[in-house]
Amino acid sequence: MDFQRGSRHCPSSRGPWCGKIKLANADDLHSYLCVSATVIPKPTTRWSRLLRGAVALLACAPAGHVAVGRLRSWLSFAMLVGLWAAASAAGLTTPFLLPAPLAVLETGTRLVADGTLIGHLAVSFVRVAAGFALAVLLAIPLATIIAALAPARALLLPPLEFLRHVPPLGLVPLLILWFGIGEASKVAVIVLAAFFPLFLGTLGGITQCDPKLIEVGRICGFSRRAIIGRIVVPAATPAIIVGLRLALGYCWRALVGAELIAASAGLGFMILDAEMLARTDIIFVGIVTIGLMGLAFDTLALALTRRLVPWVRQELNLGRG
Repeated sequence: MDFQRGSRHCPSSRGPWCGKIKLANADDLHSYLCVSATVIPKPTTRWSRLLRGAVALLACAPAGHVAVGRLRSWLSFAMLVGLWAAASAAGLTTPFLLPAPLAVLETGTRLVADGTLIGHLAVSFVRVAAGFALAVLLAIPLATIIAALAPARALLLPPLEFLRHVPPLGLVPLLILWFGIGEASKVAVIVLAAFFPLFLGTLGGITQCDPKLIEVGRICGFSRRAIIGRIVVPAATPAIIVGLRLALGYCWRALVGAELIAASAGLGFMILDAEMLARTDIIFVGIVTIGLMGLAFDTLALALTRRLVPWVRQELNLGRG
């Protein structure tokens, strides 16, 4: 595919478009993007120069390369921050509603320097870790029992399905009455948020195991324990790991709601306190911190999974480089 400047298939120097574009396949699209990135009108501001450079780099980088894929992911964040900064610099937003990125960065640096952010983060981390651990201890064994035993499935699955549709925040008044306003009620909210993604992932992974594999195991003389350990568990592992990742994300998502319950520390408390004081910059610092922590733990879990359970590597490539 020829993309000469001025031809009817490419952008020309006379304008952004000079004819219809005919793209045969993905390679033609990639080549076209590489050429079009070089003929974008010359930038007039610092932000437009950065945007033009990012577009050119995203378009002309070799397709399919792992490092390039990760670079493109980070560049998408950078472009989003750049648009945010450009909108703030142009006066399209007010600092009260949407502070500039530099203001948020300065506030975050100050909160880290005086130890405020680290203290709140440590408290929230303990709550998330406790809630996630309890959810794992409850969800995986219960899902295994329900999948293996028909009487347990008939007895336990209907009330669990009912409870799954009740939002954890709707149970906060009951949790306060049952557990008080201490740490137990906060951890209970996180457990309720993380339990069902992991429970359903484990249950689905076990019940969807290929019956032919189980039959082959029986023909080979495997015991029930060997069938579970050597056939069912490896087959269900991808679904269980996806459930673990979802549960970990739901723990961080439920954090703010959990810390509504008479909290005096934590990232959720910091965000709610900043809302009362109309400190939008601190709210953004808390949101960004929760997002970065969730992303970091998900990346760590994915890396450990690829190393410890290598046979599920392909199943876990869910858009992550």
